[in-house]
Amino acid sequence: MDSLLVLILSAAAMTAIVGTRYLLVSGAFAWATNIREPGLYAGLDIQIKREIGWSLASAAIYGIPAGIVAWGWDSFGWTQIYTDVNAFPAWYLPVSVFLYLGAHDTWFYWTHRLMHRPFWFKAAHAVHHESRPPTAWAAMAFHPWEALSGAFVIPVLVFLIPVHVGALGTVLAIMTIMGVTNHMGWECFPKFIVNGSLGRWLITATHHQKHHDAYRGNYGLYFRFWDKMCGTDLGLGDWSRRPHERG
Repeated sequence: MDSLLVLILSAAAMTAIVGTRYLLVSGAFAWATNIREPGLYAGLDIQIKREIGWSLASAAIYGIPAGIVAWGWDSFGWTQIYTDVNAFPAWYLPVSVFLYLGAHDTWFYWTHRLMHRPFWFKAAHAVHHESRPPTAWAAMAFHPWEALSGAFVIPVLVFLIPVHVGALGTVLAIMTIMGVTNHMGWECFPKFIVNGSLGRWLITATHHQKHHDAYRGNYGLYFRFWDKMCGTDLGLGDWSRRPHERG
């Protein structure tokens, strides 16, 4: 098969995978929200349709570079992705996951903080903050410029940091689940985690909701490290009222 056609098919397949993953995971947590917090998304039908539309557009922006990387890896052996679990010591598997999450979190923090500068907020990031309050469908609701800023992080990292295909899948699963649960409007993690020592460094919905309430600070994706280092950690949100009841 012509290599260009294979490349196009790979990009299309990855776009479909990213889009389907979004619909399944966001749909599952939206369903859980209707059970756990009935009525939380009442009156948000138009907003949710808009979130789904922006998110599916973002799926294509994320899927195309991922498809190019998958094509290069399969056809030419590009990237540092490996399949032999014995190629590196066993301890490297969790370390590689942490390296990817740490690098992604660093990029996200600084680009997200940039997106809150007046020019970039108006040009791109305002799309994400039009969700008031965000729902389980909002995790990928980005303007194309903002989606583009995040779409190349993992594809670039696979050329730089060796990673087992299973560890890479773990990173993508964490990225998807954290993105959705941080936006869905209620805390799914138990209080002993959120209010404990782990919660002081881990971002959950309680932390990220504060960002959507205040429109500043709490810029991280997985960890509170950069927020704490840079003085932008606003602490945890107030869940005494439902998100749509907040001012």
